[in-house]
Amino acid sequence: MPAYITLINFTDQGARTIKGSPDRFEAFKTAAESKGVTVKSVHWTLGAYDLVLVTEGPEDALMTLSLQTASLGNVRTQTLRGFTVTEMRKLLAGLP
Repeated sequence: MPAYITLINFTDQGARTIKGSPDRFEAFKTAAESKGVTVKSVHWTLGAYDLVLVTEGPEDALMTLSLQTASLGNVRTQTLRGFTVTEMRKLLAGLP
């Protein structure tokens, strides 16, 4: 199953309602699971991003979930496709 790393920043609205962040994450996790997306880990972080989320699931389900989350207005996201060592070996095997 494809893995995704999502870098998250709070919007002004999300920062104003920061105390609800853990509850919003639990709601996100429930929605993700209902779409076949598995939340592997979440970390509230210091530095350039406020949270880092690791998920696995079908791309279309992740896209739908991302759009639903964006519409709530609490966070802005940047999602990266992650590849395992095994996946990289297969990709590299196809290089000339």
